[in-house]
Amino acid sequence: MANPRLRLLLPWRKFSKRDWAIAAFGFTIFFFALSFTSTKTIAPLDLVDLTLVRHAKDKGAVCLDGSAPGYHFRSGFGSGSNNWVLHIEGGGWCNTVASCLIRKTTALGSSNYMERQVRFSGILSHDSSQNPDFFDWNKVKLRYCDGASFAGNSQKNETQLFFRGQRIWEAVMDELLSIGLSNAKQVLLSGCSAGGLATLIHCDDFRGILPKDATVKCLADAGFFLDEKDVTGNRRIRSFYSDVVHLQGVANSLDKDCVGRMEPSQCFFPQEFIKNIKTPVFLVNPAYDFWQIQYVLIPAESDPSGKWAKCRLSIQKCSPAQIEILHGFRNSMLKTLSEFQQNKDGGMFINSCFSHCQTLMTETWHSPYSPRINNKTIAESVGDWYFNRKLVKQIDCPYPCNPTCYNMDFTWHR
Repeated sequence: MANPRLRLLLPWRKFSKRDWAIAAFGFTIFFFALSFTSTKTIAPLDLVDLTLVRHAKDKGAVCLDGSAPGYHFRSGFGSGSNNWVLHIEGGGWCNTVASCLIRKTTALGSSNYMERQVRFSGILSHDSSQNPDFFDWNKVKLRYCDGASFAGNSQKNETQLFFRGQRIWEAVMDELLSIGLSNAKQVLLSGCSAGGLATLIHCDDFRGILPKDATVKCLADAGFFLDEKDVTGNRRIRSFYSDVVHLQGVANSLDKDCVGRMEPSQCFFPQEFIKNIKTPVFLVNPAYDFWQIQYVLIPAESDPSGKWAKCRLSIQKCSPAQIEILHGFRNSMLKTLSEFQQNKDGGMFINSCFSHCQTLMTETWHSPYSPRINNKTIAESVGDWYFNRKLVKQIDCPYPCNPTCYNMDFTWHR
């Protein structure tokens, strides 16, 4: 029998390639996670209930459709009782009224469609063999239902769309502070993809609401999106981000110094504001990030002849000439990160995998078969950085040098 979660994809087939590609971004991550979990039996203790934010509607802190936002919370134990890991869910963005109207009929725009229980694994696991440094901490997964990385604050009355990401962020933080976060000793704010971008946007504000004597750091997983031209020389991602920022009223949530010196939508790119973040930041990013390759470097519109059709879906099917272009994208990422690399408080794990988010799944976070750089898993590297055991500036050699990579292949269904 077909997995009912996959049926959500069916209605998207009738929309344009552009709208489908961006809006369905969240479902790409969905497939990525399912590729690791669908064959496994999930123990009841791994499932964590959804909690809807109390009084959210009174604060105007609502999802795209006006429903209350939610999160999943598991209490810490033992020596981790006063420590917290928060993980912000990813799922792309919506840049037009039409794409946001579609989105509000899914879990990425409405709590009415969210699973009532989710599995905690990877950085949220309570198993010390899978999550050696953070297994006993309080864990929170913030569900993403606004479409602008928890940063918008406007409303389209005529369409009944609510762009309230900033208010959602504030309401969730208020509730978590009331249930123990205000007493935290050690805290790690993390996020995947659009949630990784949200982590960077809110990192310093998050530090500001916590006790001054707490250790607070931020981890962005696949959230460093590049302002890069596609293979035809067009900056489609820049245009897309501009639409998101203006539609959803994002400017007031962005770095003030950055907004003061350039067009606000440019400040949605981490490369323009990461140097202003005062709180220590760790970046986990594949140099051959499959989403950025598929939708920034080689969007479908840039390849009308289809010569990139297989390569953009599987790096193993790229020609030598195409691999050189992908190496160029990697080089752009490393060049953009060169200043951050000198930040003594920052950490990096930039591997050469054709992957995307890597912290939320045990198989890529910490297992005998996880991706490694210098024989260190992502979990080990993050732990070394968080607890100041050593400087962590892990940068992999170019593809295909790393045999520990999980290189995704999206051509299997074609």
